[in-house]
Amino acid sequence: MPWKKFALILAIVVACALGYRFIHSDKGAAKGGGHGSAAGAQQAVPVKVARAVQGDLDLSIKVVGRVEAWSNVTLQPRVSGQLQSLAFAPGAHVRKGDLLVQIDPSLLKAQLDQARGMVARDQAQLVKAQADLNRYTELLAKNFVSRSDFDTFKANLEVAKATLQSDQAAAELAQTQLDYTRIVAPFDAVAGSPLVWPGAQLTANSTNIVVLNQIEPVRVAFNVPEDALASVRAGMARGDVPVAARIPGDKSPALQGKMDFIDNAVDTTTGTIVLKGRFENHDLTLTPGQFVEVNLPTTRLTNVVSVPVEALQSSSNGSFVFVVGANNKVQQRYVTPGTVSGQHAVIDKGLAAGETVVIDGQMLLVDGTAVQVAKGG
Repeated sequence: MPWKKFALILAIVVACALGYRFIHSDKGAAKGGGHGSAAGAQQAVPVKVARAVQGDLDLSIKVVGRVEAWSNVTLQPRVSGQLQSLAFAPGAHVRKGDLLVQIDPSLLKAQLDQARGMVARDQAQLVKAQADLNRYTELLAKNFVSRSDFDTFKANLEVAKATLQSDQAAAELAQTQLDYTRIVAPFDAVAGSPLVWPGAQLTANSTNIVVLNQIEPVRVAFNVPEDALASVRAGMARGDVPVAARIPGDKSPALQGKMDFIDNAVDTTTGTIVLKGRFENHDLTLTPGQFVEVNLPTTRLTNVVSVPVEALQSSSNGSFVFVVGANNKVQQRYVTPGTVSGQHAVIDKGLAAGETVVIDGQMLLVDGTAVQVAKGG
């Protein structure tokens, strides 16, 4: 059948054409792939770099701390009475000696006037008793009065003196109690919300009026492991130990303070001890009760080689860094790492000061890869 032969011939021709096209396409691809590989080998990998530095490095502990008021007091009245007025605004800054609370002074003022009247009476009686004694002294010398009468007037003088002294003390007490109706700030502080309001009846040494927090300076309390205690104490023996505090999320420079307190016992449950740092807080950045990130230096390493922690890589064979050579090709060099402190890692062996290491872009690198240092890196 002619049509079967025709179909067979047509199939053979198509197969030959496809085979020829496939062979030539594969060769072209092989040639193109060879050029692409060469171009890839010549293309440098962009990286960021840093230099290994040699010098002193402070080891530090990073912990979470809490801000405490330098001093905290809950004001209470020293005399009972009705609250007449509050002389502060809630949350306001008050200065030492500022009037904060006024208690109704009318009753105590009346008691003071009464005590002063009694003092005036006693003074008059004392003058009379002294005059009587003087007169009877003259009469006794002339034997016009008996000795017993003279002794009576002498005793009357001493009684008048004692009565005056007692009533003067009562007047001073009344004055002091009247002064207590004015409650002033004992130190520079921030006032909290009032706990009572005008018209309330206050009971001496019992009713809470307002809480004052002294926040210039403040303390930051934090816990450190007990094995760090020796180095902290050694640092304090040499001088002030700096403490840095940063508010989480705040990009401003860390606040600087100094060690102020070491607790007298280690917590046996946690194996930590409480330390406190003093911060002047002149700009009132820190608020009592606030959480902060604390950085406390513990030990100083001298004359060590260090690199940014980003430079240090690890594999099954150990830790390594990529060192950039003069020809901008990297060498994968295994090193012996030491202590990590903050953003720096100490290199005990395998790297010299001044050598350039890659800190970003290592995932695309192998030994001998050409690199291009990014601007600013």
